[in-house]
Amino acid sequence: MSHPSPSAAHDRGHPVPATPGSAWDHPEPLALDSAPVPEYGVGSLADLLPTLAAGMAVPGMTAAIPELTAADRNCVFLIDGLGWEQLKAHPDEAPFMTSLLASSRGGTGRPITAGYPATTATSLASVGTGLPPGAHGLPGYTVRDPRTGELMNQLRWQPWTDPRAWQPYPTVFQLADAAGVHTAQVSAPAFQNTPLTKIALSGGTFHGRLTGEDRVDLAAAQLAAGDRSLVYTYYAEVDGKGHRFGVDSDPWRGQLMYVDRLVQRLAEQLPPRAALYVTADHGMVDIPFGEQHRVDFDEDWELRAGVALLGGEGRARHVYAVKGAEADVLTCWREVLGEQFWVASRDEAIAAGWFGPHIDERVYARIGDVVAAARDDVLIIASEREPKESAMVGNHGSMTPAEQHVPLLQVRS
Repeated sequence: MSHPSPSAAHDRGHPVPATPGSAWDHPEPLALDSAPVPEYGVGSLADLLPTLAAGMAVPGMTAAIPELTAADRNCVFLIDGLGWEQLKAHPDEAPFMTSLLASSRGGTGRPITAGYPATTATSLASVGTGLPPGAHGLPGYTVRDPRTGELMNQLRWQPWTDPRAWQPYPTVFQLADAAGVHTAQVSAPAFQNTPLTKIALSGGTFHGRLTGEDRVDLAAAQLAAGDRSLVYTYYAEVDGKGHRFGVDSDPWRGQLMYVDRLVQRLAEQLPPRAALYVTADHGMVDIPFGEQHRVDFDEDWELRAGVALLGGEGRARHVYAVKGAEADVLTCWREVLGEQFWVASRDEAIAAGWFGPHIDERVYARIGDVVAAARDDVLIIASEREPKESAMVGNHGSMTPAEQHVPLLQVRS
């Protein structure tokens, strides 16, 4: 790896150290307490369904987001990859959702937070279980399975592991269904039997529909089907176009225009006593290509030294050290990357609350010996191990507002 020059760092807004030589080689690392930890317990994705279920008198549920008021029928429309900052930056493409910005988070006009890492598998598990990552146990895109020592991709569920052993808690949908609430999920048919759906979004009835229009029409019908209803629907392609072409690209803008019409179509069909909540699993940032912004782990001997496995994703890495090398790996990663990443040991990240207020014992060793969360416009790619992910334009995972802040738009009938 070729480290950025002092002038390049200064151009990115980082002051050049006054002392030459070794001072530049070892910049002052970011203070861990400067990381904007998600609002677990009061305003995160994990708090949404428990709040809605509590308003429908589901036993054991707590209304954690105080700004929300109860409704008998609740629909959550999750748009994959549509962060708060991206929505606010595109009023022309999303006129309907823009008109709802002031309604976000119970009329405060504020976002909620995704949770760390801000990535789909982690966020969907937080939504469905009502638990933060440290409890539900999906704390990253890929994490080490302590039983096998292998990396486990929690989005694709590879290699296979028993879903119920990996995530044993009931979903909010299951608890609501058991309490007599009419409960349904409306999504792409391909998701019906995936392990992630089973451990995060199961409960009640799954309805597979291919088109966005069919999904929102059926979601409205399912919402009306019970005196108390909890309905979830999902749209993926805003995220897909963002990864491939970047946020603000023409394909991304086209998807935003399309999903804005879907939201309006659903809002216009709400039955009486209903609330529609439009949210997302994370935001997204475009990362320029070039070695100043994309540090290649596979070509960097310093970062590879003492590392047994590299997990997570470019902006939210789990680093698993060779036994006995944990302290050395932490020191090296902090020295090399600590000016642009919050770099923490496992225990430091847990103590800082990155994964929530509590960590289940079964989850502890899934978290990296070193955890690295990007602050700046930079990725840790792995061009050989992760060629597809390393080529993505749009990325997410860390704790910056562009990635963490997601809307909670509201329409009530």
